[in-house]
Amino acid sequence: MPDKLKYILLLLICVCTQAAFSQIRRGNQNYPGQQQGDGQTNLRDTSTRGGKILTTDQQLDSLRKKQERKKDSVVFNSKFIRVTSERFLRDSTVLFALDTALYNYENYSPLLQPRSPKISLGNTGLSARSLLFEPSRTIGFETGLHELDPYMLRPENINYYRARVAYTQLYLVGYTGVKEQIFKILHTQNVNPQLNVGFNLNFTGSRGYYAYNNVLAQNVSDVNAAAFAWYESKSKRYNLLSNLIYNNLKAPVTGSILNDSIFVTGSIDKSSEPVRLQSAFENWKGGSFYLKQFYYIGHIDSVSTGKGKASILPTQRVAFTFKYDATKYEFLQNGADQYNVFPDYYYGSNRSRDSLSVTHLQNDFSYSFYLRSKSEKAVKNELKLDVGLTQDIFSYGQFVSDTVLNQYGAKVVLPYRVQKNSFQDLTAKGKLSYKLSDRAFLEANVQQVFQGRDFGDFLYDAKVTLAGNNKAGKIILEGYSQSSSAPLVYTSWISNHFIFHNKFSNQKTNSVSFNYVNAPLKFDFKAEYFLISDYLYFTAQNNGIDAHPAQLNSPINLIKLSVGKSIAWRRWHFDTYLVYQKTDYEKTLRTPQFYNYTSIYYKALLFKVLYSNIGMDVRYNTSYTAPSYAPGLGQFYNGANVSFSSYPVATIFLKATLQRTNLFVMYDYANQGLFSKGYYTVNRYPQQDHMLKIGISWAFYN
Repeated sequence: MPDKLKYILLLLICVCTQAAFSQIRRGNQNYPGQQQGDGQTNLRDTSTRGGKILTTDQQLDSLRKKQERKKDSVVFNSKFIRVTSERFLRDSTVLFALDTALYNYENYSPLLQPRSPKISLGNTGLSARSLLFEPSRTIGFETGLHELDPYMLRPENINYYRARVAYTQLYLVGYTGVKEQIFKILHTQNVNPQLNVGFNLNFTGSRGYYAYNNVLAQNVSDVNAAAFAWYESKSKRYNLLSNLIYNNLKAPVTGSILNDSIFVTGSIDKSSEPVRLQSAFENWKGGSFYLKQFYYIGHIDSVSTGKGKASILPTQRVAFTFKYDATKYEFLQNGADQYNVFPDYYYGSNRSRDSLSVTHLQNDFSYSFYLRSKSEKAVKNELKLDVGLTQDIFSYGQFVSDTVLNQYGAKVVLPYRVQKNSFQDLTAKGKLSYKLSDRAFLEANVQQVFQGRDFGDFLYDAKVTLAGNNKAGKIILEGYSQSSSAPLVYTSWISNHFIFHNKFSNQKTNSVSFNYVNAPLKFDFKAEYFLISDYLYFTAQNNGIDAHPAQLNSPINLIKLSVGKSIAWRRWHFDTYLVYQKTDYEKTLRTPQFYNYTSIYYKALLFKVLYSNIGMDVRYNTSYTAPSYAPGLGQFYNGANVSFSSYPVATIFLKATLQRTNLFVMYDYANQGLFSKGYYTVNRYPQQDHMLKIGISWAFYN
């Protein structure tokens, strides 16, 4: 210690001595403005205060010290955010960089997704279903109500984040005349390095075109809200995913407009065109709670895949999932059915209050075991076995409004329960996969309901993936066999306008597919074959409105070919997706034979700050026998044999990005009047007219 004091004292003496000598003026020193010995004026120091003349090196050293003394300044951006979802956490922990690109940005609506187009009753928020054949691969109990599914927020739709800074995104789409508006908010942040929390809040509003303007019951009003959390322990062994979701969807049901030739005769004011139902709508509302926990046992491997991705690979894992959801499906109708929209009525001719309440509690247990040889760049020779057990407990009740006598003998209209049931299903699950290398992968899955109401339902599938080098692409061979029981709406349904009591065999689907994907060439091709037995669908008498469930005894064959390709030449880009479908029962399984989506755009830098895409999207499908829609039942059915002429629908757009902001301006259905005055996708329900739409999203990192 005394030695240290001596060194400190010596340092202080040197500092004081330097300070004393700095007060003595040197003979050859000049102040600013004075002439130096060479007769030139000193212009290096322009301050009014006297001081030592610094050389260039000394000035650089001084500036460097000033910069080093400043606080660090970091510009936060998307690189500080990582995102994943539950399906990417099933086998390992996989994170992705945040996507801020403009690709497909203008296709905001769930109805207009290029590779999954929908038919609908007119505009966003109304009942919809897939235009192409897209079979469901689920087993067990279901209600059979799916017309508003595109607008629902479910646990599998939730993304989870790892955010080094708080991240907020605001998204707004608006239309001329305030016909429709979409507004979304996303916020997420890490409470600490292990825990991330956030929320989603979505609003969709719509007024449409025909007789909507002054009738509140005829307005689309959707609200989706969710709070979510992801916790990962410091040891990376324990993960917890949780979300709480609320949905409230209101979709008007007009029964279509009276003028079935609106695009032939025209209309002076479409808002004055009468509809068959002035005050009727569907309302789906409910909430769910989802909790998934998994714990890694034994040794943990990790692999870095680059490009913003990282993987944590366990050797053993146990998982438990708890899910509870309660949903109420309502159909409300006020006023008499003066245009005969409904085939019949059973409880009231002027008023309907039909509802179905369903609660679902699920417990899922699973155990996973991995055997692998570790490599620095990839996992090779990995064998994985999953076994699991799922318990599903369902309870449902159906109500109608009916006139009854109260305790005072007066007639009142009250909800009347017409059916109630509770049951459970037990499903065994198994999955076996083998990864020979990053170029060869085999997988087999088994799901079997072995006890409960839906005993006998199963889904078996197998997949083989073979990949070459980066330029060769990869081949995916897949096949599955499925047997699923008939939904509730087919077998036991009681409402004011429709009553069904049926017993149907399980619908069985067998499929094989070949898929080739080449990422460097931006090319993919898929060939699928489906054999469907005991096909379930809704139909009616010739030109009738009596929609009812039916089952086809003959098997249906369907071939589906799809190809996608992107081409870039200088600043020009061309993206296309084509689908060909062929079935031997076109009148029963109503889909177009050919569908095409094409986007051509030019990349440019506008005003030296806007990275922009300027181009056009075109959608087209061949003519097919259009389905009809049954109000009060929520089903698309095979009604009148009506086929509509089909023409391309074009959209002109400009989309751009400026720092943290993305925006688009688009003129939808820009070619209206060129080939036709309008178009249909569902019998009697005209689609939207041309419209200017503007969308913008802001991202905040702070």
